[in-house]
Amino acid sequence: MHPIFASRVRGAIYLAVWLSFAPLLAWLLVLMNPRPYSYAIAFAGPLTVEYAAVCLWAWWICRANPLGVAHPVRTLTTLLGAALQSAAVWVAAGALWGAVLSRVFNMDPGKAVRLMDLVPLGVLGVPLFLMSVIAHYMIIAFEEARAAERQVFVSQVSAREAELRALRAQINPHFLFNSLNSISSLAAPDPEAARRMCQLLGDFLRQSLSLGGRERVTLKEELTLADRYLAIEQVRFGARLGVVKHSDPSSLTCLVPPLLLQPLVENAVKHGVADRVDGGTIRIETRRRGEDLVVEVENPRDPEAPSRRGQGLGLENVRQRLGALDPNRTRVDVDNTPDRFRVTLTLPALDEMEARRVP
Repeated sequence: MHPIFASRVRGAIYLAVWLSFAPLLAWLLVLMNPRPYSYAIAFAGPLTVEYAAVCLWAWWICRANPLGVAHPVRTLTTLLGAALQSAAVWVAAGALWGAVLSRVFNMDPGKAVRLMDLVPLGVLGVPLFLMSVIAHYMIIAFEEARAAERQVFVSQVSAREAELRALRAQINPHFLFNSLNSISSLAAPDPEAARRMCQLLGDFLRQSLSLGGRERVTLKEELTLADRYLAIEQVRFGARLGVVKHSDPSSLTCLVPPLLLQPLVENAVKHGVADRVDGGTIRIETRRRGEDLVVEVENPRDPEAPSRRGQGLGLENVRQRLGALDPNRTRVDVDNTPDRFRVTLTLPALDEMEARRVP
C-alpha cells in the first residue's frame, strides 16, 4: 500500500501541494501565449491532478532502487529514465486533454497554441518527477526509522521482562534454601517446631507462587506474604524476633512487583536479628506521599558482627527490579549506621484504576 494512502491527512496534504501548482502552471501558459485565464485553468487543473497520480509511481521505483544498495550510476539512470517516461505521459495527456477542450467544450485557443502548451509539460515534467522521487526517498527513510524505533522498543520491553523474570527466579530459590536450613537446624532439638515451620513454609510457597505469577500485586498482599515469612522465622527465633508494622491505609491498595519485600525482610532477619544475642525488632512502614509510595524496612545491627558473604544480593535484586520497572520514578535509599540498617523504597503510587490509565 502506498504510504500516501495510509493516512487521510497525508493524502490531503499531497493533493493540496499539487493543486497549489495548478494556478502557477496556468499563469505560465498565459505568459507564453496570451489567452483567457479561464481556459488556462481548465487546461492546467486536471493535468496537474493527473501528474500528481503519475508521480505516485516514484514510490515503487524508490523501493526497487534503495539508496546505498544499488550502484549509484544505475540508480541515477533508472530514475532519469522514469522521469522522462513520466514527462512523456504528461505531454500525451496534455495533447489529449487539449483536444477534448477544443472539441467537447469549444475552448480552442488554436492548434499552434495547443502545441506550444505541451512544451512546459515536457520541460517541467522531469524535475517535478525527480522532486517526487526525493520526497518518496524521505518517506522511506522516515518509515524505516519508525520501524527501527519500534523494533528497539520491542527489544527493550522483551529484555526488561526477561530481566524481571530472571531476578524473580533468583529470589525464590534463595529464600527456599535459607528456610530449609532453618528447618534442618530445628529437626533434632525441636521436632515440633520443625513440623510447624514445614506447614508455614508450605502455606508461604503456595501464596508466593500465586502472587509471583502476576505482574503486579497490591501492597496489602505483599505485606501478608511478608507476615507469613516472619511467622516462619519466629518459630526459630522465638521472642528474639519482634515485628512492628505501621501501614497508611491509602498505601495498601497500591500495586507493587510481587516478592519485592521478601529479600528485604529476609536480609533484616538474617543480617540483623540473627547476628544479635538478644535479637531485635524489625520495623516495616508504608505510606503514600503524593504520587509516590514509600516503603521502609528497618532492622537493628550488631556493629561488631562480621559482614557475611552475599549480604547485598537481595538488596541488589530489589534495586534492579525497580530500575527495570521505571528508572525515572523509582529509588532505593540505604541508611547504614553501626547499630541500624534501613532500606527505603520509593516507587509510583498506582492502584488498579490508576494503573489502567497509564499508557
